[in-house]
Amino acid sequence: MNNIRLQQTLPQVFAGRDAIVSDIWHRDITFHKGKRYLIKAASGTGKSSLCSYIYGYRQDYQGIINFDGRNIRSLSVDEWTDIRKCSLSILFQELRIFPELTAFENVQLKNRLTGFKKKKEILTWFEAFDITDKIDEKAGKLSFGQQQRVAFIRSLCQPFDFIFLDEPVSHLDDTNGAIMSRLLTEEAGRQGAGIVVMSVGKHLEMEYDERYSLSPDPSPVGRGGKLLNGINDF
Repeated sequence: MNNIRLQQTLPQVFAGRDAIVSDIWHRDITFHKGKRYLIKAASGTGKSSLCSYIYGYRQDYQGIINFDGRNIRSLSVDEWTDIRKCSLSILFQELRIFPELTAFENVQLKNRLTGFKKKKEILTWFEAFDITDKIDEKAGKLSFGQQQRVAFIRSLCQPFDFIFLDEPVSHLDDTNGAIMSRLLTEEAGRQGAGIVVMSVGKHLEMEYDERYSLSPDPSPVGRGGKLLNGINDF
């Protein structure tokens, strides 16, 4: 996959509003393989929803999302399986860690499907994050920040053309954030992949090719100065 294009894409919940102030929604935006993007957003402006639309498990949006010119609504289940296995990786905001499995078992769930990484390389990532002693610990007993690091390692255990990270450093200190940035840059560089980082505040520090905002104006107004309805988290 070489590009992801959003054409007038807009969450259906926003439909009918008098005005949408955004660098992403209702625009024509293309993410290119090999480029790095930062999308900043206020809470509740559709950040996680955008990830869900692109990953294909939510379709409650208007407009078109294309992968290399093909509307993703036309993709079959088998095609989505291949895309999620070989082209598109994601670190969800809520992580989606299995608490009853160990940290290493959570990572191996994906790596067994892809056969992409050797155990030695995975263990090196655990060591880089200083959580080697948590490998055999039940994930549910780890702090959110530790789980965040485990989920990130898991997201690297597949080939990808693009990787999306939804608030990847929300519970990490600057040291671990810098480690994540380095590992992500190295792995994306090896694969020639695109990086898209979502953030509501603290973001992953790296050089970005483009920076966008889902909501440049924190208090958007409609025609005639009428304040638009508040946007709830979704």
